[in-house]
Order: sequence, then structure tokens, then C-alpha cells
Amino acid sequence: MIKSLLKSIRIGWASKTLNMFLLALSYAYFSGLIIKNPYEVLGGLILVCLLWGGLYSLNDYTDIESDRENPEKQDRAFIQEKVEEKSVLSFIVILIIIVFIISLIFYSLIFTLILGLMLLNQILYTLPPFRLKNTILAPFTSTATNSVLRTASCCVLLGNLFLVPLPVYFFIYFAGMGTYSLYKNKKIFSQIIVILGVITLGYIFYNGDMNLIQFGVAILPSLIAAIPLYLSLFISKDKMMHLSDVIYHQVALVFFTITIFYLLFIT
Repeated sequence: MIKSLLKSIRIGWASKTLNMFLLALSYAYFSGLIIKNPYEVLGGLILVCLLWGGLYSLNDYTDIESDRENPEKQDRAFIQEKVEEKSVLSFIVILIIIVFIISLIFYSLIFTLILGLMLLNQILYTLPPFRLKNTILAPFTSTATNSVLRTASCCVLLGNLFLVPLPVYFFIYFAGMGTYSLYKNKKIFSQIIVILGVITLGYIFYNGDMNLIQFGVAILPSLIAAIPLYLSLFISKDKMMHLSDVIYHQVALVFFTITIFYLLFIT
């Protein structure tokens, strides 16, 4: 049971949070901002990862029946081993409550509010009666919104919500929608989002809101992982999706972790 619960929090998927924190930290680095609270930022990163661990567990729990019928999701924690409903719900609730208690005691109200928005967005996305993941609104509320909120949470910890410029937030949003659309095999929608993303990116570079290193941090890991996702639309879907998962949730995770520690404690 413990093994299944721990697997359900998808530790490797913390790469999504680390990616957005690293982007915000790159803006702190290039702006010359001295990070006077590195341990607070690291603690906030851990809190966001723990919160998302609980939310991923909630997602897997609500998708048990549909996942059982999907051959691609037979490795999900609650599919491989049955866990009592009471244990799953208790685990999720306790984990989320602990995160918010720590946040309310040690962190700012704005940071806690952003955590609350993450929770609200995922509840609307996952749970009935809304369950937006089964509607046309899914691409707008999943990875796209979550990536923006993750970035914002780090910016707040660094003392400035708009340390990352507003146009970059829009680019992050479009990039998140594009990744989600590719994952869900929405070809036409993906192409539209790519066009909007390129237009936004052009404006960002024209306006000087991002340099090439920050662009690499923001998009390169996802872009590399998106290549096999795109290829999965045409060839070896299972193999390509597995390769994409390894690239972003394992290889990139190590890179993000090392770089974040370097920016927080060495520079």
C-alpha cells in the first residue's frame, strides 16, 4: 500500500515544477538579483512538489476506472495494486493539509494563495461535476495554467511576481497548451498553438524580455521531449511516448536539480 501511494505522487514529474523554478531563477541571475533566502526558496520548491504529489495521486485515484481500460496506463500505481479508497483519500488530504499548514506558518500569504490556485485548478480539472479534463477546456486548464502558477510561485519567493515578464508568462502558457495537445494527439489544435507561441516568442525577443539561455531553460527540455511526442502521432506511439517520458521526467530532472542548487547556493 505504501509503495503504491508513493508511486502515485509521480516523483519524476517534479521535473515540471523544477523547470519553472529554474526559469524564474535564471531571471534572478541575469538581473543581478542577490538571493538572500535560498533555503526559503528551496523549501518553497519542496512544498510545491509535495502539493503536486498529492494532486497527481488524486488524479490517478479519480481515473482508476478509465485507466483500467487504457493499455497505455497499466503502470499507474492504483492499477497495478488495489489500495483501499479510505487510505488513498486520507493520504491525499493529509499531504495537502501539511503543505498548506507549513505554507501559512512560514511563507507569505501570496505564496499560499498561489498554492491554493493550483489546488483549485486541479480540483476543477479532475473532480466532478466540472472535471474539465473531459471537456474542450482541458488544454487551457491543465499543463498551461499549472506551468504559469509554478513559475509565479518561485517569483513570489524571490520577491517579485513579475520578475518573469508578463509576455513570458503568456509564452509559458502557450507552450503548456502545445505540449498537452501533442500528448492528447490533437493535431490541428497543436498547430494553432505552435503559431501563437512563435508569434509570442518573436515579440519577447524583439522586446528583450528573454535571452537565449533563458529560452533554453524555458523550452528546450520540453521541446526535446516533444519531438518523440510528435513522432508518436505517426510511428511507434508507445515507444515514442515512453522516450519522451524518460527525457523530461528523468534526464531533465537531474539537470534541473543540479542547476537550481548551483544558482541558489554557489553563484
